[in-house]
Amino acid sequence: MAAKPGSGTATKPHARRPLPLRVGTRGSPLALWQTRTFLDLVTRFCPVLRNVNAFEEHVIATSGDQIQDRRLADIGGKGLFAKEIHEALLDGRIDFAVHSLKDLETELPPGIVLACTLKREDARDALILGPNCGAVDPADPFSGLASGALVGTASLRRQAQLLHARPDLRVGMIRGNVGSRLAKLAAGDADATLLALAGLKRLEMADRASVILDAEAMVPAAGQGIVGVTVRAADLELHELLSGIEDREARAVSRAERALLAALDGSCRTPIGGHARLLPNGELHLTGLVARPDGSFLLKRSLHGAATDAERIGLELGDSLRADSPADIFIS
Repeated sequence: MAAKPGSGTATKPHARRPLPLRVGTRGSPLALWQTRTFLDLVTRFCPVLRNVNAFEEHVIATSGDQIQDRRLADIGGKGLFAKEIHEALLDGRIDFAVHSLKDLETELPPGIVLACTLKREDARDALILGPNCGAVDPADPFSGLASGALVGTASLRRQAQLLHARPDLRVGMIRGNVGSRLAKLAAGDADATLLALAGLKRLEMADRASVILDAEAMVPAAGQGIVGVTVRAADLELHELLSGIEDREARAVSRAERALLAALDGSCRTPIGGHARLLPNGELHLTGLVARPDGSFLLKRSLHGAATDAERIGLELGDSLRADSPADIFIS
């Protein structure tokens, strides 16, 4: 279906596969940006797909988008951002689906595979301060927050790390897409909020970040900043096409981070962070974190090794963190 990377040619999609190819996506501005960027990559890799109405977007409302008044942990976890999309994939209503990788459950439904990961955007979190916050000391990223300040976030991972560093702060729930969360902050619903820098950059809102938090100080979510594409396991044609735009570094770091999650097997109520990066010498460095939501317990460790051993590194680090954490952290 597609040429090998670097070959300079591309073959026409197999005659048995009708066009347009149907891509499933959530409907937020960020999700649509990610989907259209993915389709642009595909058409640049396989030029024969240009100008032939080769693709058709299918915006699918997910449970995670529809229910905004409760934490994901209270309604079934982050897999709710993919449930309806994967149902459409299994039913044959779409051919592939584009996701923020951090929103994909570790174990995908039978018959669906993660076929492609795209180049990672900056994985760090950003702190956005409201108009009533003070100046920030570069040496102390939370210095702009007064004692008792209310930080809006729906992420237990962010909440746990924030309260561990600043137990004097309060945390309230803010959910929604990037724009709606920033609007709630501007309306005074919270004194500050935390967002993924990747999303801000993709939406050309990076200037809204008051402080960019070091990934070792505020460990990101596994897969943060990476776009992942799922397809049916049996669809070998699309596997072949997507292999041509796979980013090898994103593949390595995402395999380590998702293996860490699999080893920890925490419930959706367990704050877990995982961030892998490639070192200048080519080795992979992985940091993992588990905590209690109130920040009263936090364990963070790192491990590095050959990038080809990404999955083993993730499993080994996850086993280490699990072995030395209180058992109640992993009870759902």
